[in-house]
Amino acid sequence: MPSASQVRGMRTRVRSKPAREIPTVAGPTEEQIRRRAYEIYLSRGETPGNPEWDWQQAELELRARLALLGKP
Repeated sequence: MPSASQVRGMRTRVRSKPAREIPTVAGPTEEQIRRRAYEIYLSRGETPGNPEWDWQQAELELRARLALLGKP
């Protein structure tokens, strides 16, 4: 069993490792989302739909693409 001075010495030698930085993926710009939502509308044959759904779908697609590409 180590003595008290040895334990203190061990404690001072332990160095904490810096926390790993978790890369964050920046979201798409509003303009990118707007363009993709419009493309979704066009692909539907320019028929009326749900603009909020188009926006959410566009944002989801763009975020997934950025995540796959690993773009910060």
